[in-house]
Amino acid sequence: MSLNKLKVSSIAAVALAGLCVVTPAMAVGCPDGKGGVDVRAPDHTPASGVTDTVVNSIDLSKEPAHVEGRIMRLRKLVVQPGGVVPWHSHHDRPAIILITKGTIVEYASDCSVPIVHTPGSTSIETQTTSHWWRNETKEPVELFSADLFPTSMMHTEEEHKM
Repeated sequence: MSLNKLKVSSIAAVALAGLCVVTPAMAVGCPDGKGGVDVRAPDHTPASGVTDTVVNSIDLSKEPAHVEGRIMRLRKLVVQPGGVVPWHSHHDRPAIILITKGTIVEYASDCSVPIVHTPGSTSIETQTTSHWWRNETKEPVELFSADLFPTSMMHTEEEHKM
């Protein structure tokens, strides 16, 4: 590993560890008795008020794990008041979200009620996850998304969906 990659990896690890220490993460999901398969229809509200910045990424095909066609990436998203991350699926892109500032509401296909995420909470997004998010407050929301992104989806509209 080059010294530059080692430095970047070390910085990213320290930054993520710092987030976890400052805001102990707790998984937030669908309340008991409210889940099911496709209990919420897809929503067609377009994206708005969201900035999506790739903080860093690793080409996993070049790592000892040799995962071809995938990058591990960390993104920072800021969702403005009234902002929307549109309906999308994680059928081929597992992710973990950490909310660091503000409160945001998730509307998931497998939950009949909205899921409220607050600072320090996490969301686990797997192959069965299809959802959209909206900031229903008057303050911006900041969150970090770590995912295993397929390189085949790079430079498409899917690249910047949560």
